[in-house]
Amino acid sequence: MKKQRGFTIAELLIYMGLLTILMTILTRLFTATIDVQLSSEATGGVEEDSRYIYSRLAYDLARADSIVTPESPGSRSTTLTIMIGSETYSYRVSGTNLILVNDTGEGALNSYMTGISNVTFTSLGSDTGKKSIQVTYTITSTIQSSSGTVMRNIETTITQR
Repeated sequence: MKKQRGFTIAELLIYMGLLTILMTILTRLFTATIDVQLSSEATGGVEEDSRYIYSRLAYDLARADSIVTPESPGSRSTTLTIMIGSETYSYRVSGTNLILVNDTGEGALNSYMTGISNVTFTSLGSDTGKKSIQVTYTITSTIQSSSGTVMRNIETTITQR
């Protein structure tokens, strides 16, 4: 009698069960890795853009000869206009971008990974001395992860030099 070669149904079921368990574990590991990456990109984008916006505002206000808008102490505005020499610099929100407009053109200060909202510039200080500007805004990541949207409310004060 000749022996038949092949797999029994029980062996096939065991192999398919083990393969299913292995594929489930690998899929969960892959999705967890992707979610950590998305969350890290979202947090990094928000942090990087908030630092850049603060640095740019601090740099320009340190060089400013005068603050045009908001003009008087205690007044608020959704735009900030300053004079540096004879050049006008204006910060304003357009859509979800914080835009800087000056004599050389205009450009967004935040990246495609974030959106800016609720921008308020408040004038502080005296009319005769150096003014301070309180800047308040919300920066939100455009990258979605399963842990939710990364959002930061920023409130800082920058003084003219």
